[in-house]
Amino acid sequence: MVQFEKFVLENGLRVIVHQDASTPLAVMNILYDVGARDENPDQTGFAHLFEHLMFGGSINISDYDEPLQMAGGENNAYTTNDLTNYYISLPAENLETAFWLESDRMLSLAFDEKSLEVQRKVVCEEFKEHYIDKPYGDAWFKLRELAYQKHPYKWMTIGKELSHIENAQLADVKNFFFNHYRPNNAIMVVAGNVTTAHVKALAEKWFGNIEPGQELARHLPVEEKQLEQRVAEKKAEVPLDAYYKAWHVGGRLSPQYHAMDLLTDILGGGESSRLYHKLVKQLQLFVNIQCYHFGSLDPGLLCIEGKLVKGVKLEDADAAVEAIIAEMKEAAISNEELQKVKNKTESMLAFEDMSVLNRATSLAFYELLGDANMMNTEFQKYADVTVADIRNAAIDIFRPENSNLLFYFAKN
Repeated sequence: MVQFEKFVLENGLRVIVHQDASTPLAVMNILYDVGARDENPDQTGFAHLFEHLMFGGSINISDYDEPLQMAGGENNAYTTNDLTNYYISLPAENLETAFWLESDRMLSLAFDEKSLEVQRKVVCEEFKEHYIDKPYGDAWFKLRELAYQKHPYKWMTIGKELSHIENAQLADVKNFFFNHYRPNNAIMVVAGNVTTAHVKALAEKWFGNIEPGQELARHLPVEEKQLEQRVAEKKAEVPLDAYYKAWHVGGRLSPQYHAMDLLTDILGGGESSRLYHKLVKQLQLFVNIQCYHFGSLDPGLLCIEGKLVKGVKLEDADAAVEAIIAEMKEAAISNEELQKVKNKTESMLAFEDMSVLNRATSLAFYELLGDANMMNTEFQKYADVTVADIRNAAIDIFRPENSNLLFYFAKN
């Protein structure tokens, strides 16, 4: 059990404190309830742009990294379609440095054309390097556009197109910041060698006077149930033909989530998985193959992806994948096979919880889901999954009309 205490400041900032006296470190994790799904369809990539802008200096601190490094700390951040997360790790005796830095950039960034231009160039180069110039880099752009007709998951976190970042205006950037990066839209977790009383005093001192933003109500378009299979093709200068097939699945709070998560491991979670063992080792149709999902808050996608052995037709590869899926739908797996993936998942969760930083990140995420204590019930939810649950999930998900298939051809 991960023990924690929670309080809320008057401006709406939720604060969770997890004490671990066995470490000399302290961690501050601030999760903002904003991701790529919250963007204007004509101004995408803003949430990711802010991941960069937030390190570009604030009103009182021109260089974010220097004072943190002087305090013996390090930091990083990441953005997804659902959220933006920033974290700092530093010696516990220097915890106030983290409060000072994070509160100042929540108060207001140093908005100016120079900072925007610098970070815009960085993001544009990242877009080109990873999604335009990189082999297969545009595959998920194509697949998301194929699978989603309405929901903003149809674009990547980096943005729908490069021009949206290239044309980002300072006024639009400011508006996005003051809409989303407010205390009432954030969850702070402080973990490590700390006390609740000390954290509460620091939170009041550094964050208590920051004005809350307007309460934002999400009205995201709901993706309608897919009624027929969608197929697309792409041809590019890549070394091998590639196969991408995605099916719609429920969101992170779906009753089917834990069964679906285990199902992906059974199918494609390593070299002993069904897809890899049959299609790579035995039939030698694929060079590699995997099955995964994104764990997105709203209904998302489960994907099977692989690179084909030269000479293998994509249609034959798809038929082979579907044959293995048919086995999952027709007959229940053994209790031994299910227990194997349960053990793997539970070991992974236990290993992650060994790190105080991971504990802080998880507490913030589960609080975003609705209750930080959900972190303490995950083991049991996986343990409760039955072989019938796995088969029912396979039947429900792997319907032909629910699939989206991208054939990615290598130019001869």
